[in-house]
Amino acid sequence: MPNSLQPILLLLLLSALTRVQAQDDLLGLLGEDSPKKEYVKAAFKSSRVINAHSMEFINPGTMDFRILHRFGNIDQGLKNFFGLDQASMRMGFDFGLRPNLMAGIGRNTFKKEVDGFIKYAPIRQSTGPGSFPVTVALVAGMTVDGLPWADPSRENYFSSRLAYYFSAIIGRKFSDAFTLQLTPTLVHKNLVQLQTDANDIMGLGLGGRLKLNKRMALTWDYTYVLNGLPAGYQNPLSVGLDIETGGHVFQLHVSNSAGMNERAFITETTGQWGKGEVRMGFNLSRMFQLKKKKIGS
Repeated sequence: MPNSLQPILLLLLLSALTRVQAQDDLLGLLGEDSPKKEYVKAAFKSSRVINAHSMEFINPGTMDFRILHRFGNIDQGLKNFFGLDQASMRMGFDFGLRPNLMAGIGRNTFKKEVDGFIKYAPIRQSTGPGSFPVTVALVAGMTVDGLPWADPSRENYFSSRLAYYFSAIIGRKFSDAFTLQLTPTLVHKNLVQLQTDANDIMGLGLGGRLKLNKRMALTWDYTYVLNGLPAGYQNPLSVGLDIETGGHVFQLHVSNSAGMNERAFITETTGQWGKGEVRMGFNLSRMFQLKKKKIGS
């Protein structure tokens, strides 16, 4: 090969290698910008709507310390200062185990109940490849009645104190401002007050969130009891206002229910909204990081 052609061939070879490298870089950039599956977050600002569980989960390694406070009926006027002279409370501790798994335990002054639950979402609302339009979450819980036996002279069983509930949450965050969910729930009570009362009670819940501004949102949850509701009891309805204040969410609400777990508010709500038999209250949620996040996670 003539020596005069060697520089030309070398330049052509370098040019070809440069083009190949440029194409690889472009393909790499296209790979980074390709759509990725992302899970929808912040459908609600809490793992509860007001009384009922929401489709939201708390982060793994996080503990949510929750205080649910409910005053007395406001219809009694000054006699009990519009309900402020009475109060019932639930104090709970919820733990994030995985992005789609959490569990919690709480203590209620109403019937001195202890309750616990576990919540798992096999399907989560997402965008991108393989996305799904809704979140489907399953909740299983148990309550233990702590009141003294109504008739201590007879033989009583610990199992009579137990009740269970099972919920399926189907929810969707339609936009940054609006979320809606349906929650069919089955409550089973081992012991009922009358022989004619049902041990199994079904309810269909409807909950939602409407964002008003950057830090405030209107929330509501309602349960229509489909069967087995004894005479004198009502369907529970609660309406609240969520206020974000830094590290916690503060919620003001009005409800016709005194109970604050599924067994209590679905099967034993006595207040009637039309008669003013409602209670003011608040929920306070404060997050604590129990496990340090891994760098890069």
